[in-house]
Amino acid sequence: MSPALPDPRAWGTRPEEMATSYPCDGLLTGAVEEWYRAVTVRADRATVFRWLCQLKVAPYSYDLLDNFGRRSPRKLTPGADELETGQRVMTIFELTGFERDRHLTMLLDTPWARRAFGGFALSYTVRDEGPDATRLVVKLLVRTGSGPIRSLRGRGMAWGDLMMMRCQLKTLRELAETVGR
Repeated sequence: MSPALPDPRAWGTRPEEMATSYPCDGLLTGAVEEWYRAVTVRADRATVFRWLCQLKVAPYSYDLLDNFGRRSPRKLTPGADELETGQRVMTIFELTGFERDRHLTMLLDTPWARRAFGGFALSYTVRDEGPDATRLVVKLLVRTGSGPIRSLRGRGMAWGDLMMMRCQLKTLRELAETVGR
């Protein structure tokens, strides 16, 4: 018997992180799945949050796939931390809320992306982990729909998102730890 595949809806998260509430809760109505991704970063919360603000500039994942082949900046972009609700984030999301050094919350609102991926709302949160360490935890709400085809599509999307977001979080961690502020 072959081993079961891991659950693509949770990567790097702890049970208590999956049991808490997030700013994105309630942004989507109807049937939704909850997906979680997390990493520990050896940097203070303000530094990690500042790198999250860079998501206004680029996605920091697989640049060939999701940044039209352009490399996501490896230095902080002046002004990227000047946040306002309604701003674009990673091109296809709208910033719906934020609290400096705590969270960025966004909603997928670009028509072509909503047709391709469905409904998405997410919160990137930063929490103290100890001296000079931060937990970067992302909760995603994903509108799944019902029926076997949508269920299969949802599982495929969970794997695809895991691949992309794992790269993104590891890249942001590396930059916060090595480049800093």
